[in-house]
Amino acid sequence: MIILITGASHTGKTALAQKLLEKYKWPYLSIDHLKMGLIRSRNTTLTPLSDDKALTDYLWPIVREMIKTAIENDQNLIVEGCYIPFGWSKDFEEGYLENIRYYCLVMSKKYIMNHFGDIKKYANVVENRMDDEYCTIETVLRDNEEILEQCRKHGVNCFLIDEEYRIDIE
Repeated sequence: MIILITGASHTGKTALAQKLLEKYKWPYLSIDHLKMGLIRSRNTTLTPLSDDKALTDYLWPIVREMIKTAIENDQNLIVEGCYIPFGWSKDFEEGYLENIRYYCLVMSKKYIMNHFGDIKKYANVVENRMDDEYCTIETVLRDNEEILEQCRKHGVNCFLIDEEYRIDIE
């Protein structure tokens, strides 16, 4: 089984992947780690601040083929990151799709307004964020609104975090 976890920045994708790893002992791939490995090794001219579309266009073909390889070898894998396109399923034939679950984490405006301090507080729960000064209430609101709109447009699974941050990992 392959589990894809995506969503806006600061929605808890990495923390959820870590919890799934601990519970099920499945490995997970952080697309951010892949991104930084390719950037630091100079295998791309992209930078951590490159446009998200450019990063997605570069990273997704690599991740997509890793997913196919895991499925072909009957392996479980959790893949998390914001560089999973909303039209991801078109890249897989039916035999692959039956082995993939896709989840997008989105925070409601109400949740962000009531819990922005917690969002900032938990930003480094799994990984140290070097550029967190870009995380403002305005950017978090905008990013989550855009992601929710894309989820609706593409009809993909979405966990809307509204009252409290609770995602059932069963």
